[in-house]
Formats: sequence, C-alpha cells, structure tokens
Amino acid sequence: MKEPGRYADGHGLYLFVDRSGAKRWVQRLVIQGKRTDLGLGPVSLVSLAEARSLAEANRRLARSGGDPLHEKREAREVLTFAQAVERYLEKKRAEFRNDKHRKQWRATLDTYAGPVIGPKRVADITRLDVLRVLEPIWETKTETASRLRGRIEAVLSWATVAGHRMGDNPARWAGNLSELLPKPGKVAAKGNHPALALADLPRWWADLRTREGMAARALQFLTLTAARSGEVRGMTWDEVELEAKLWTVPAARMKMSREHRVPLTDEAVAVLRALPRLDGSPYVFFAPRGGMMSDMTISAVMRRMQEAEERRLTEVDRKAGRKPSTASRGYLDPRSKRPAVPHGLRSSFRDWVSEHTSYPGDMAEVALAHKISNAVEAAYRRGDQLEKRRQMMEDWGQMLQGTRSATAATPYGDN
Repeated sequence: MKEPGRYADGHGLYLFVDRSGAKRWVQRLVIQGKRTDLGLGPVSLVSLAEARSLAEANRRLARSGGDPLHEKREAREVLTFAQAVERYLEKKRAEFRNDKHRKQWRATLDTYAGPVIGPKRVADITRLDVLRVLEPIWETKTETASRLRGRIEAVLSWATVAGHRMGDNPARWAGNLSELLPKPGKVAAKGNHPALALADLPRWWADLRTREGMAARALQFLTLTAARSGEVRGMTWDEVELEAKLWTVPAARMKMSREHRVPLTDEAVAVLRALPRLDGSPYVFFAPRGGMMSDMTISAVMRRMQEAEERRLTEVDRKAGRKPSTASRGYLDPRSKRPAVPHGLRSSFRDWVSEHTSYPGDMAEVALAHKISNAVEAAYRRGDQLEKRRQMMEDWGQMLQGTRSATAATPYGDN
C-alpha cells in the first residue's frame, strides 16, 4: 500500500501511510471509557504479526480496566533485565501457586541471569547474551538451566509486549536455541555431577585451605558439612548455634521442605568464627554487596583450582624433560574424567561412607537430607541421629585432612 491514507486490519488496528510514504501502525480502542488512538510503531520496526500481538495485548489490558497508554509511557524508560524481572513478577503475582514458588522463580534468575545480564537493557539483550547465561550450566545443571531459559523467555516476552524491546525473543527454544544447545533430554551429564576421587581429596583439601576469599571459605564449609550449595549460600547467622556446634536449616530452604539439623565439626565451627560479619547483611557467606553469594562464585573456586593444578602438572612434566600430557588431569571425576564440581563433593562423601566406613548408608542419606524410603523414615521418625552423625562428620573431616585413612570403622551405638 503506497497511497496515503488509513487502512484497517480489523479489531481497531490500522496501517497509516503518510504523504512521505512512511508507514506506521495505530490502534484505536476505548481506554477507561475514552476512545484513544495508540501508536504501535513504524512498519520498518514492527511487523504485522507483532502489531497484531501488541494490539491484542492492549485490548485485553483495556478490557480488564488497565491503561495501555500508561504502559506505553512506562515503556519509554530505560529498563534493565533486573528491573524487568521485578516488573514481570509484580504483574504475574497472582499466577504463582504461592509465595515460595515466586521466590524460587526469582532466585533462579538472580543466581544465574542476574550477574550476566541483570544490568543490561532488555532492548539490547541478544541470543549471545542468553547463551552466556545458559552454557556454563547447560550440561551440569540441565534441569535448572532448562527452567532458567523458560523464565528468561517469559521476562523478555513481557518486556516486548510492554514495549521495552522489539524483535524476536532471543531465549526462545524452537528454531533458535534448539539449534545451538543439545536437547535437555539428550545431555549425557544430566544428573551426574563430577565428583572427586577419594584418593585426591586430601590433596585437594590442602589446596583449598590455602585459598583466600569468602567463596573459598563457603566451599570449605560446604565440604565439611556435605551440604548443598544453596543451603550454604543462603545460610544466615540466626540458623547457627556455635556453642552447641549446630546449624539448623529451616524447612523453607530445604529441597524436601523439611527442617534439617547439621552437626558441625570443630573445624567447621572454626571456619565460621573466623568469618567477618557485614552490618545489614544476615548472610554468613555474603556477596561483596551484602546479598547472597551466587552459585557460580563457589563453582569458580573449584574451576580455578583445577586450572592451577593442570598448570602445576604441566610444569612438573617440563622440569622432568617430559612432553606435557594432553589428557585431562587434575581434580577429576574417576569415572567421567571431567573436572569435579561443588555438588559432586556430596557424591564423594556418599562414596566414602558406603565403600570405606562401617556407618550405615541410611545415616548418610539423612546427613545429605535425601528423601528416603518409608520404612527407613519410620525408623528415624523419633530423631535424626544427630549425635551419631556428629561422629561420622568428624571422621569425614579427619579423612579430608589426611589424618585418618579413607577407611573408618568407628563403632556406633543406639542413642
């Protein structure tokens, strides 16, 4: 259409062609009882499909008593991804099952997307930005990464309809990221977190204790307690009883939604006592600005340790006159030969209990806060074997230090 004029597409959507030849989309609708013309953008930037989608969203909003014109004014703001998450969650508050679900949804974005694209304008986010968020965890935390992708897509979809960005959604899977990432169901590493070989643990532990920084101390504490990363990163001082050497994780922060008591070894208590405290932050292992430390921060410690160990072994080969090995080596999983990750330390602990100690496997499952069978659960219902587990964790700590062999046969009796 080249002749100047107005051309109807239906449902109040019009194409205006100016005398200059410029073309733009305009929607006519009733907003809070008043007929209004709402510009949707030039044809050069907004396709017919996008104009129809925007028009439909505006009609729905106007029918519910909202004001699309106000939304458009807000869209003129420079909106970052972090701000878009806030707006999206506020708009969708009623759609979440409960407040816990909303917090979990938010935590995933804060942990993985926030450090990478949080400060970036939503209008500038590209497919490469989304890949920078997803690729580091796509094969090691596939289920989490898949959920994260969907949540980024939802936020960017809202930002597009609200007028903060244009074009295709860079987090869309079909015909987009599906061509660049392996299908979640086909990722071989899914559910198999690389774990340290027991024989390498004392050497790795000695290396870790020389590392400085809050993240290194968090990793040290995580190892001593065999806890999940999220449990340690979200740990607050009011959960800890230093004199009683006890850490109580509330049900709201546990995967199984059940309170979990963790006996602390002398070394674990010493780690906590040596930590600084930040005014205004409740977290034990706080991020530089006082918030919760990200999962990637702890993972980065292990990654740096692996890289340093590879360089050390290469230097050993060089000094010995040997050709440096091209095979993967360092702190590796003995089965997959992949570098160990923080969550894999729980597997190392479980392997030690089952293969090298006389402690019952069910006690290890309680220590790991795993879901256990009904029969076993009934047996433990009256207590969580706290004192028995205290001795088991002391033995684990001694094995890490190399002061006790991998095999522990500490007798244990009924409480």
